[in-house]
Amino acid sequence: MKYILSVILLFGAILSNAQEVQHISRLELGKKEKKSFNRGDSSMVLKIDTLIMKDKSKLEFYAKKDVKLEVGYAEIGKNAVITGQDSKNNATNIDLDININKLGSLFVIARGIDAFNGTKTFPNGNGGKVVISYDPAGITPQTKDKKATNYLFVDVQPGGLRVNPTSEIGQIYSRISMSQPGLRGMPQGQIYSGSPGNEGSFELKAKE
Repeated sequence: MKYILSVILLFGAILSNAQEVQHISRLELGKKEKKSFNRGDSSMVLKIDTLIMKDKSKLEFYAKKDVKLEVGYAEIGKNAVITGQDSKNNATNIDLDININKLGSLFVIARGIDAFNGTKTFPNGNGGKVVISYDPAGITPQTKDKKATNYLFVDVQPGGLRVNPTSEIGQIYSRISMSQPGLRGMPQGQIYSGSPGNEGSFELKAKE
């Protein structure tokens, strides 16, 4: 009986740690169109055979801690965006393996989120870890000239850099003064958002 129970528990642990895997043969986003992935596990592998992103289109990942994105063929217009965050103010760690055949400009946003003071919130979020591996047989992204084609920009800043402590504290005092006796009018949350999160990292490399 103990052996059977151990096997069941082990099988349950394996399932809980299983990574979500999705495969899409072709994904085409029109101008300003958005596609969101917000269901399933906190980590996922997304395999896209052909990805077409028109100008200002966006690929979004929500409640995802880690995303492995494999793209066999990509055509990307101007100001296209790939972005992600988990459910605790942290950015998604993005591992992008891609063969780019057309590139106007791509913005990969893996920025930590600011804590919202005085609510049920998590601390200022960490920036994500972004690794982009491109196929040298296709286009090589450049990160220097944002006005030129083939431009790639990656943002891995932490949350909390834009918080103004003086205004935050002033807002807190104002809410306390208007709250009911015993601070019953104050939300059950963090009173001060504190220090910024940790900055993320970015690596751009050609596939071997």
